[in-house]
Amino acid sequence: MSRLPQQLSEGLQHLGLDLSAGQQGQLLEHLALLAKWGKVYNLTAVREPESMLRLHLLDSLAALPPLRRHTGGAATRVLDVGSGGGLPGAAFAIAAPELSVTCVDTVAKKAMFITQVAAELGLKNLRAEHARVEQLKAAPFPLVTSRAFASLVDFVQLTRSLLAPSGAWMALKGQHPAEELSALQAAHPDIEVFHVEPLSVPGVDAQRCIVWMRPHN
Repeated sequence: MSRLPQQLSEGLQHLGLDLSAGQQGQLLEHLALLAKWGKVYNLTAVREPESMLRLHLLDSLAALPPLRRHTGGAATRVLDVGSGGGLPGAAFAIAAPELSVTCVDTVAKKAMFITQVAAELGLKNLRAEHARVEQLKAAPFPLVTSRAFASLVDFVQLTRSLLAPSGAWMALKGQHPAEELSALQAAHPDIEVFHVEPLSVPGVDAQRCIVWMRPHN
């Protein structure tokens, strides 16, 4: 019998996320779809389900409590840039129904996969866009996020027109990106990095952090 349900439950407990049995089932379904279509759609280099659970799903969900602190748990539109297999976007949509998540990817197969995930899991708050993010036509978002998408300089530059006036960027990174932060300050002195927040991911012995940014008022 698969150990995944128990590992997910323990991981969520570690992260302080109280999800229903239905939501946990949806997360495991997303994982199963990632495993099934991963090779065909080139969604992830990680193939083994237990590793995918830790390195992708829990890694994405570790950012949810900080996100909710930022939004106060209010209904919020979120743009996930370079979402690939829906990480973190689909995981956020499952675990936080108050979020309305748009995942954008330049690769048609990846956008198609996220559309399939939304349909199979009945996620009305998840949608996918096949586009280059700098060419995406959409109302500005209060929160723009990415995970392993690009340097901070490029992330800010490519998505600036899609950030609402009082919005924030939430970049999920590995170890503290000191060089990227210096480059960001040089390229975009009008951007404020208001918090670099360390994250702890259950079962992952590696540094993770969120870089929070916004335009100076």
